[in-house]
Amino acid sequence: MIHERSTAELAPVTRRRLLTIAAAAAGCAAFGLRPARADMVASYTWHGVALGANASLTLQHPDESIAKAAIASCLEEVARLEAVFSLHRSDSALSQLNAQGTLTDAPNDLHRLLADALRLASQTAGRFDPTIQPLWQCYADHFARNPQDAAGPALAQLDDARALVDWRGVEITGSTIRLTRKGMAVSLNGMAQGYITDRVGDLLRAAGFTHVLVNMGEQLAIGPKWNGESWNIAITDPSDATRTLASLTTSQGALATSSPRGFAFDAHGRYTHILDTRAGKPSEAFTSVSVLADSAAYADGLSTAIAASSADTDWSGILGSTRVLVQTVPGAPARWLTA
Repeated sequence: MIHERSTAELAPVTRRRLLTIAAAAAGCAAFGLRPARADMVASYTWHGVALGANASLTLQHPDESIAKAAIASCLEEVARLEAVFSLHRSDSALSQLNAQGTLTDAPNDLHRLLADALRLASQTAGRFDPTIQPLWQCYADHFARNPQDAAGPALAQLDDARALVDWRGVEITGSTIRLTRKGMAVSLNGMAQGYITDRVGDLLRAAGFTHVLVNMGEQLAIGPKWNGESWNIAITDPSDATRTLASLTTSQGALATSSPRGFAFDAHGRYTHILDTRAGKPSEAFTSVSVLADSAAYADGLSTAIAASSADTDWSGILGSTRVLVQTVPGAPARWLTA
């Protein structure tokens, strides 16, 4: 359960970044493993870069060797999953699917996350769509050639790209994944950070850890701190890094934040990366969307879907007990959406 908190505390959350990974599999000491002893328990914090974002992993445990070994195992897991989901590695399973249009014997992680992504696409009427990559690439290629262009890609180019975006064109049969139209391509950037956060959490739960805060682009708490206090998380205003939109406390659950301002294709920041697939244009309804849920992957995907939607979209059939915090205007206070 994540609760609102009246005072801001450190652990800022900003995103969305490209799916890349750096420094995942090297030794913990190289990335600032810092024990801070309190009573008979030490807090071990790894800081580094994962999935193109600042990342951290905090374990509280009485045995230093066990904590360090667990952190090393987690970083190996992150590196393994990058080889599945990365769009920047030609040898990743996802890149092979996009290049070939069909992937037999797909890795279980790709099968699982893509199935979840298609389910969310159905639930959100395509506002979250894992086949968005051709549209995203259209913008990326255009501004790579013309970074100062105020007009953006030509309408004909956008129409061609949009014609390839349709989550219903992905078929999963057993361990085989097939894209039914030539030129289709999948991106799981909208859920992969959350999925990897969840998998790291699963690994640590299985090892018996009960006082953990995972941040692999999304936040996941596994139990409270050793002393019973909750973890403190501050959501940063995407238009002003010195300002906190909201402060939350949690001892269990996940938080994901999507912000169009996390990345822009053009030099002037007019064309941001969260795209409305229906209009074929960057979404402008929200500057920040944060979702609180049990699963970091679900929170990640739903925050993307809401950020890509119009402000008047009715989410009452989806949210249930899930809580959503949004900012609609830069610098404005955040508000909670109600189901």
